[in-house]
Amino acid sequence: MTGQQESDLAGRSAEPAARRRSPSRILWLSFLGAAGLCAVFLGGFALFSTHVSRMATPSDPEAADAIIVLTGGQARLDAAIDLLKSGKGKRLLISGVHPDANRDDLSAVTGGGKQLFSCCVDIDHAALDTIGNAEESAKWVRTHDYGKVILVTNNYHMPRSLLEMGRLLGAAELEPYPVVNTRLDDGRWLQPEALRVLFTEYNKYLVALARGVVPWRPAANGMGVVSATAASK
Repeated sequence: MTGQQESDLAGRSAEPAARRRSPSRILWLSFLGAAGLCAVFLGGFALFSTHVSRMATPSDPEAADAIIVLTGGQARLDAAIDLLKSGKGKRLLISGVHPDANRDDLSAVTGGGKQLFSCCVDIDHAALDTIGNAEESAKWVRTHDYGKVILVTNNYHMPRSLLEMGRLLGAAELEPYPVVNTRLDDGRWLQPEALRVLFTEYNKYLVALARGVVPWRPAANGMGVVSATAASK
């Protein structure tokens, strides 16, 4: 047998072995990739939760042109009304109010008084979610030409709210006013109920980040709709 024939035979015998190794290599690389993505996801969740847990309600925030509160709890509304009463903003927008709730209902629930609501409070019934909050708030800010706005919402909801608002409010400055119903510092965010809320909000935050790359928003039928104009708003 010549040297060339021996080389060809060795090459042919090596091919099946290489093919046998290939699927194992692919599976191993896939496992490493999945493990890496899982580590990044969990690491991001830990950073997100730690950031939220360190948020505190400002004791004496700087005054702004106006205040926006996103509905979702009595504490948010009470905090926003207190800010308005103390002169931290000239006007208040309550965004995402239930269609059945009117001005008198909100006045009674918050103790703001009819006079305060008549002069200085606007109510948004159109927003159905955080994206809608941002869209309606942006219209309101542009209409009044406000340059600085205090944003009131719960601490766990603040990162996503700032992200959505920041995309649409243009040059207007946002001053976060996180409402803390339950303390999450010193590892308290690891408690089951807090962990559930934070994990849900973290996933929503990731979706909001992704919308910056592939713009979409929920449609009436629950399907995601890609919109080329959404990213430019």
